[in-house]
Amino acid sequence: MILLRNLAFYLFFYPGSLMLSFAAAAASYVRPAWVKPLCDAWSDWHHWCVTRLLGITIRETGTRPDYPALYAIKHESFYEAIAMAHMFDHPAGIAKAELFDLPGWGRAGIAYGLIPVARDQGASALRAMLKAARPAIKQGRPVVIFPEGTRIPHGQRPPLRSGFAGLYKLLRLPVVPVAVDSGPIYRNTLKPRGTITWHFGEVIEPGLERAEIEARVHEGINALNAPERLD
Repeated sequence: MILLRNLAFYLFFYPGSLMLSFAAAAASYVRPAWVKPLCDAWSDWHHWCVTRLLGITIRETGTRPDYPALYAIKHESFYEAIAMAHMFDHPAGIAKAELFDLPGWGRAGIAYGLIPVARDQGASALRAMLKAARPAIKQGRPVVIFPEGTRIPHGQRPPLRSGFAGLYKLLRLPVVPVAVDSGPIYRNTLKPRGTITWHFGEVIEPGLERAEIEARVHEGINALNAPERLD
């Protein structure tokens, strides 16, 4: 059954993704207002394929605040990146600047309201992020970041990227650490049934020193990150 479920997933999700991606890229040129609903539809389509075709259960624990916040999320697989627009209401995701150079995708990402970050530009990159994030914050949109900077295998706990603390200081937003345990299921080519949990941790107030905010966020995003069992 795992082969049939995965075959159905790949046959349905990827052709649908191509159509919606091309539509969003085209809309970024002719009707930018359509980009958001098309991107949301792509994320919703992914959620349907994951839950209905793969048979994966998505569970949410903890409590989200009802005010703008910076969500610092564990990144174990492509799952959480695609699921972002389904899990949050028009998130202002922070993404590496190189992605915005991709034909079509870059314009669509800007039209959606994503925030590019040039990791090699230090303080100037933080100022650019702050400028891009301010309109989203005024609109009440959640700001979303993967503070480890890249996908991390389940069970590993690398330090946060240095830019996270600077962004936290500049944005002056409360932080919600979010633990996600998608790695053991979604990172596989053949994705087994199981449960992916999003755990929203305790809200962390703005204004903390760098060492404290990094320690608390690091602990929070790794709350579900027990090493994989080999037996």
